[in-house]
Amino acid sequence: MDLSLRQLEEAVSLRRQIDSLERRFAGLVGGGRATSSAGAKIGGGRRRRRRTMSAATRAKIAAAARARWARVRGGRKAGGGGGKKSRRRGRMSAAARKKLSDMMKARWAARRRSGK
Repeated sequence: MDLSLRQLEEAVSLRRQIDSLERRFAGLVGGGRATSSAGAKIGGGRRRRRRTMSAATRAKIAAAARARWARVRGGRKAGGGGGKKSRRRGRMSAAARKKLSDMMKARWAARRRSGK
């Protein structure tokens, strides 16, 4: 690739503009790093270090979350379908199920008849 001096200067100028726009965009959006390019590395922009949490702090947060979920569940253990308190909801009676089944069988029979 043979570039003239003018083309090279234009390319450098464009690269600088792109880097500047990326930094502005990252500042607006927040947190998103600009793509690493030679201009950004030379510019000496400060990088934010990712904050880490100690194991003890993570354990405290996890224990607090477990306690919150225990309050939500009302003390019962996770898993299982529940005890006698649970109410059946959305169940269909046997008669309603049979009626729907018969209706579907009639529909499919009509479709088979019309298709042949």
